Amino acid sequence: MALDTLEATVKTRIDQWLSGNYDEETKKTIRELLNAGSYDELTDSFYKDLEFGTGGLRGIMGVGTNRMNKYTVGLATQGFANYLKKQGYNTIKVAISYDSRNNSKEFAQTVADIFSSNDIEVYLFSSLRPTPLLSYAVRKLHCQAGVMLTASHNPKEYNGYKAYWNDGGQLVPPHDEAVIHEVNQVSIEDLDFGGKQENIHLLKEELDDQYIEEALKLKLNAKAVEEASDLKIVYSPIHGTGITLVPKALKAWGFKDVLLVDEQAEPNGNFPTVVYPNPEEKEAMSMALNKGQALSADLVLATDPDADRVGVGCKNIAGEWQLLNGNQIGSLLVDYVLSSKHASGNLKDNDYVCKTIVTTELIAQIAKAYGVPVYDVLTGFKYIGQLITQREGKQEFLVGGEESYGFLVGEMVRDKDAVISCVFIAEMAAFYKTKGKTLFEALLELYVKYGFYKEKLISVTKKGKAGAEEIKAMMERLRLDMPRSLGGYEVAHVRDYANSIETDMESLESRTIDLPKSDVLQFITKDGSVISARPSGTEPKIKFYCSAKMPLKDIDSYDEVNGKLDDKIDAMMKDILS
Repeated sequence: MALDTLEATVKTRIDQWLSGNYDEETKKTIRELLNAGSYDELTDSFYKDLEFGTGGLRGIMGVGTNRMNKYTVGLATQGFANYLKKQGYNTIKVAISYDSRNNSKEFAQTVADIFSSNDIEVYLFSSLRPTPLLSYAVRKLHCQAGVMLTASHNPKEYNGYKAYWNDGGQLVPPHDEAVIHEVNQVSIEDLDFGGKQENIHLLKEELDDQYIEEALKLKLNAKAVEEASDLKIVYSPIHGTGITLVPKALKAWGFKDVLLVDEQAEPNGNFPTVVYPNPEEKEAMSMALNKGQALSADLVLATDPDADRVGVGCKNIAGEWQLLNGNQIGSLLVDYVLSSKHASGNLKDNDYVCKTIVTTELIAQIAKAYGVPVYDVLTGFKYIGQLITQREGKQEFLVGGEESYGFLVGEMVRDKDAVISCVFIAEMAAFYKTKGKTLFEALLELYVKYGFYKEKLISVTKKGKAGAEEIKAMMERLRLDMPRSLGGYEVAHVRDYANSIETDMESLESRTIDLPKSDVLQFITKDGSVISARPSGTEPKIKFYCSAKMPLKDIDSYDEVNGKLDDKIDAMMKDILS
């Protein structure tokens, strides 16, 4: 690509940054990219504005309108401030936290300075803290909003900006779109980076203890924890914020033998021991698993940089270490919470469970067995948080989550919470240990009882502007040329969440889907298998969520049926991608 091939809008934006009210370091970086002929990078940096997706504002750090930097963070914050000021509040309070990523602390200070310059009271954590504690702080301090500086589990080049409303949940429609509208009206000249220090209040450790104290009230089986308090747990924060709360919470819960992965205990935005700081990835869990094996541990736990997702390792029936996926962890948690409450007589008529539309149907089957309603929401935990707020005072949320390793027990926060998840997974492991079982054996018992549900996530990465266009074309093709069969099974129903229509492929009759619009397609076969296609809102990927089910007559048949389900999913995906 040559300079004269840059699109006009890209050239215009570059010129605006070179001549506008931007610092000299930023301008110098742009000039260096121009002189080096880095036109592809400049195009990706300037061809659009960062937008709020399912996880808020997120992008690669660097110069440009499509990058995370002090200016895009500043514009987002000023737009958010303008929207808050239009809500008619007498006083506006905002809580701010940040993770271990490079520039997170600096971005958090930028956010605090701009909010405070707008005469907004700011409660800024003085050091890094997990996302769930930010959600808790918004509610506990009666704030009107919150901001978390994090790119969750993305690679080290990324950072992000999660915006929260007064319920402690991430922005959902119409607020998210309205904030973006306000952001689009803001110019660099509107930003005051100076701040008013008298409006900024630093939070230290006071909320940590309150959070843990409140979480302790959710404990279900104190006796099991006491009997198995020697449960050997290996924990890794993967260089993130989990180190500030997870060990402390496990200790408060009653677990005495918690061992850290020392190489990953120190917060570090370069994530030096992993390629991808994501507990969904086996590579990111490898150090913890190796330590678990070396120490003959009972359980391995690892959290992502902002401690809202948790990965789990345990021993399988052969005594080998096994990673559980998000659907399996969620199913175990739902069954554990519901069965414990049922056993103690504390399951109420107004209790409910919630999951996302791409999360395993095993959760629905478990909830049905206990007579507990389960609600499906769009992909993105913010929709679970929204439902909890909508039903607050009428029904009680017990437990729920999403396949991407995000779970929540109780209503303390309005976002996925790896801290609470860690203590409940540990409690669950302790409970099953007192029964002579591992977590994996408990999972297989669920499969025997309800059917073997096998899920697989297949992600296709398409980077940059060209990649975004490819992903859009893939979704258009699937809508125009729908597969009639998947893996040899006829497609019975197609759900198009972008158009809010579910179609019966045999009768061609349709019904309206009563959920907000979202660019998701689901293909459901006659035998109940499902493939969901969804462009990621936070990463340059299109994701295919595959689910197949077969009976499992006994635990000894696990390997055989597991292989058959793998073959079935492979055949289904071949039909989708052909």
